[in-house]
Order: sequence, then structure tokens, then C-alpha cells
Amino acid sequence: MGVQRSTVIFAWILLLPAVLYVLAIVAYPLVDTFILSFTDASLRKTTNWVGWVNYDKIFNERFAEVIIRTFVWTFFSVALKMVIGTFGACMLNAAVPGRSLFRLLTMPPWIVPMAIGIFMWGWMYNGQFGMISGLLQRFGLVDGPVAFLAYGSTAFWATIVTDVWIGVPLVTIYFLAAIQSIPKDLYEAAWTDGAGRWYRFRCITLPLMVPAIITMSMLSLIATFNSFDIIWILTQGGPSGETTTMIIDTYQTAIGSKKYGEGAARAVLICIFLSLFCFAYFRVTRRLNPEKRA
Repeated sequence: MGVQRSTVIFAWILLLPAVLYVLAIVAYPLVDTFILSFTDASLRKTTNWVGWVNYDKIFNERFAEVIIRTFVWTFFSVALKMVIGTFGACMLNAAVPGRSLFRLLTMPPWIVPMAIGIFMWGWMYNGQFGMISGLLQRFGLVDGPVAFLAYGSTAFWATIVTDVWIGVPLVTIYFLAAIQSIPKDLYEAAWTDGAGRWYRFRCITLPLMVPAIITMSMLSLIATFNSFDIIWILTQGGPSGETTTMIIDTYQTAIGSKKYGEGAARAVLICIFLSLFCFAYFRVTRRLNPEKRA
């Protein structure tokens, strides 16, 4: 009995640094932000308890549009990453000459510092001297310069394209690893039975990639939902708020307007949404794994 108790104590001693780290880095900021969301904290010296006032303010028509825009932006960005990443992984897995070189060429968007890559896209979107506008004019697709970041509809999709360009390499390499882990015997048996490429992809590759797709979709969803750099560098949420997502709105409220209480309420709402995403992810993975279901 004494030996077992000493083992438990020793285990807790080993876990203590990790527990303290989680409390200091994760738990304390979350609790402090939650408490702050019920105050009118700002640059003023006095901070008063206001209850649910900050939450009442954010559920207005404007913020409802911000929430919908965030979900639309996240959905299309993640969906495009998954589709392009799956196609790219299948292409990179094909036995073609120079395959290693092609795999290497997929990494620059991920290797290049994000800020530099975003600035590059900003120059490409420029209406006067941007490459995209120039090519469209050269091929006669438009009559004059197109300032993609000056109009809400084009700016919204321009930020999605940039986010997809940055995120696709990681998704592709992850899916490539998943494809290479599939037993070759399955493909050989299907090929022997006369199955074509589309059948092998639909009945072997895609079903066995489902766990990897779900995991990467979840990771990409969280990263995209919280994406700040791309939108802020390209448009700062403009024009006229057409590219303002929840994370941009939170920053503008808490840092730009110095309304820390209202900004904290928005941050809590973001945390709730992401927690729901994680809960759904664990439910799905649990159903896919019969051993954990039991």
C-alpha cells in the first residue's frame, strides 16, 4: 500500500511542471478573459462590473453578419485546401520522373515567411501594376485595371485564395503521408481484378484517407477560423468591413477601440465556437474508431 502511494505521489511530482504550465499559459488567461468580458474595462482607470451587457452588444445585426462571414470564409478556405490537397497528394504519389523535385516545389508557400507571402499577393492584386490584373487585360478578359482589394466581393475571395495558397502545401504533404501508409497489396489486388484508377481512388484511397482528412480538416478549420495575418495585411477588414471576420472584429474592438471588456466577450464567443468544433471532431473520431467506442 505504501509503495503504491509513493508511486502515485512520484507520478504527480513528474506531472507538476506540465500542470503548472497549463494553468499559467492556458487556464489563467481563459479565466481572466472570461471575467474581463463582464466588465467595461477600457483605458479608463475605473473598471465596473456590467454583467451581460457586453454580450448583449455583440448580438446585433452587424455582428451577426460578421459571424456568418467568418463561417463562409472558413468553409470555402478549408474545403478548397482539402480538395486541392487530396488531388495534389495523389499526383505527388504517382510514379513519374522527377517526383522528388515536384514534392520539393510544393513547399515554398509554406516555407516563405507568411508576411512576405501575403505582401506578394497584395502586389499581385494591385489594380495598377499587379500581375493578375495585367494578365487579365493582356488576354482581353477585362477592359481596364481591376483593383481586387478595393471591392468587397473580390477582396473577400482574394483573401480566401491567399489563405488556400499558404495552407495547401501542409495539407498536401500530410495527405501524401496518409496515402503512402496504405498497404500496396490492396492496389495490386484491385489492379489484378481490372479496377481502373478512379475505382481504386474511390474504393481504396479515399476511404482509407478519411481519418487523415478529418484530422487535417479540424486542424485547418481552427487555424483558418483564427486567421488574422492574411486579412489584416491585405485589407485590414475592409473595404467597408466586407472582409471583417470574428478575429479581426475582436482585434479592432479590443486593441483598436481600446474596449477591452467588449473585446473579451468576443474572444469568449470565439473560444466557444472552437470548443464546439473540437467536441464535434472528437465525436466523429470516436465513431470511426470501434475500439474507443466500446
